[in-house]
Amino acid sequence: MTLRAWVGTLLIAGLSSGLEVSAHHSFAAEYDPNKPITLTGSVTKVDWRNPHVHINMDVKDQAGKVTSWDLELGGPNGLLRKGWTRNSLKSGDMIVMNGYAARDGSPLANAVTITLADGRKVFADSSAGTIDKAP
Repeated sequence: MTLRAWVGTLLIAGLSSGLEVSAHHSFAAEYDPNKPITLTGSVTKVDWRNPHVHINMDVKDQAGKVTSWDLELGGPNGLLRKGWTRNSLKSGDMIVMNGYAARDGSPLANAVTITLADGRKVFADSSAGTIDKAP
């Protein structure tokens, strides 16, 4: 491989990895540890991909208004190690999510635990880390 080809390969690899890193965020940048939240609703979609698995769920408030929430979980590998599979949840499943709300007030939350319809509580491999307050 020529020096020019080697430098080009390194440049492309560096730019590619830089894009992935810049797209990833810390818990504190997006979520507020002082805003614990519990949501009950129906799963509408599960997006199983890196860097985070996302669950979309519809939550109905007391007035009957439905809000679609985006729940961020850990990455697929972490969830697999905790016993999750791609088929753990499907559209229509009722769940209860405990986690932390987004700083900006949008319907986005970082999930810490998910309680399934059968009552089992599963951990979401949250990026919240070691926050002292458990929601």
